[in-house]
Amino acid sequence: MEKTLSIIKPDAVRKGHIDEICKRIEDSGLNILEKKKMDLTQEEAEGFYIEHKGKPFFDALIEFMTSGTIQVQVLEGEDAIIRYRDLMGSTSPGLKKDKDKHHEKEDKLEYGLNKWEIASYKCDLVAFDKEYTKF
Repeated sequence: MEKTLSIIKPDAVRKGHIDEICKRIEDSGLNILEKKKMDLTQEEAEGFYIEHKGKPFFDALIEFMTSGTIQVQVLEGEDAIIRYRDLMGSTSPGLKKDKDKHHEKEDKLEYGLNKWEIASYKCDLVAFDKEYTKF
């Protein structure tokens, strides 16, 4: 079984979308092993997103991630990383995916505000242990 990290970001938490996002995750066959609500400090957010430091969106990302409560989750399942990436779609909200020949909005479009204020975060297996232990 593979594990991956999921973060439901402040805008989705503020708008009350946690339960619906979790239901979609579980309906996809992934298990939510652990979940924790928290408010990131500036220092925690900067440490978590350190690989983006110096990029044009870094300051806006940190401001967004410290703007409210997030929910951090550990997901588990067969091919959890790929399945969660497929579920969440592109890192650019506004894009649509074709699923069973029906166009369906991605979670990030439905629950996110713009490219930087997306509803959830996904990571790969290599980054999982490092990133999860930060929380």
